[in-house]
Amino acid sequence: MTGPDQINGGGADGAGRVALVGGGFVADLYMRSFALHPDVGVIGLHDRDPARAEAFCAHWRLPRFDSLDALTDARPDLVLNLTNPVSHAEVTRACLQAGLHVFSEKPMVLSFDDAQDLVVMAHDAGLELGTAPSSVLGEAAQTVGKALRDGVAGTPRLIYAELDDGFIPQAPLEAWASDSGAPWPYEDEFRTGCTLEHAGYYLSWLIAFLGPVARVVTATAETLPDKRGLVGCAPDFSVAVVHFASGPVARLTCSITAPHDHRLRIIGDAGVLEMGKAWDNAAKLRYRRRLRIRRRLLEHPIGQRIKLAGPTHPKLPRKGAAAMNFALGPVEMLDAIKAGRRSRLGGAYALHLTEVTLACQTEGVHKMTTTCDVMEPMPWAR
Repeated sequence: MTGPDQINGGGADGAGRVALVGGGFVADLYMRSFALHPDVGVIGLHDRDPARAEAFCAHWRLPRFDSLDALTDARPDLVLNLTNPVSHAEVTRACLQAGLHVFSEKPMVLSFDDAQDLVVMAHDAGLELGTAPSSVLGEAAQTVGKALRDGVAGTPRLIYAELDDGFIPQAPLEAWASDSGAPWPYEDEFRTGCTLEHAGYYLSWLIAFLGPVARVVTATAETLPDKRGLVGCAPDFSVAVVHFASGPVARLTCSITAPHDHRLRIIGDAGVLEMGKAWDNAAKLRYRRRLRIRRRLLEHPIGQRIKLAGPTHPKLPRKGAAAMNFALGPVEMLDAIKAGRRSRLGGAYALHLTEVTLACQTEGVHKMTTTCDVMEPMPWAR
């Protein structure tokens, strides 16, 4: 793409004013995370459901915007699009047209055509458009990235990435609620699909550190056709073989049927890098070097802990299924806006991650049409 090399700076009040669109379940996770970043101020929220907006704003003591126009008129330095996935494209487009930077909850959009249009629109206007998940900027992911750059396990050849969440339709879903009382949106989750909702957690890491994907071969199924009586649901199981242009191949599995398993294993010439928790910013990375003992070949049974040398970023204790600082992405984007540089989570990276994620949801063989550079590591992970 061609267009501005720098992004438009923040407003007169600084680069830390954030407005939220959508006050559902995930919005509370962002608010808990922003509490760790005192120089970022949330100036208010708009939700199309007045009752939900009132409950959220009362809980967090925030101003309420009665319309999206009222929110954009407030000129925040960044808009967080936390609406239902089916509304992502519409809301993001309106905010970009208003001249505002946008960080979107995942998946960024549900259509690759929309993704292309919005990324080009943002780029041509000198605006940032980025996408969750933010965990790629977290300590666990950045530790994996440094281990790969340092060649700890040798040349990476094969990756097994698991994002199985258990037999979710039998869980007490109606009892799951956020801090401000928003129910877990299981209908949206089932209709959007676990692949679009979750594949990005490991795809974002692997694309950031291994570079772009050349081809994806995907098989999907709806193994649970009756999920709480809902029809028209997306596949609840997918296996994607992801071929990276740099050589490694990954097998990414997503399901809401198989027992909980969030392991990442990167198999290299010298051994295996292994991490057990995708949704924990402090998850431990271990290197199991390969051994030859008499006539046997095996990996070290305990493994060596791989750690970064110094302090990293603020962390949150576990809340429900995750121990993640959801604010890492928006904060990095605000820093980029203030500095006049491109965000790590925007532009070509956001578009490529979206294309690959959509390919992992759709059965067949998919040749990628986009690309991106390897992501610059966070300063504390170099």
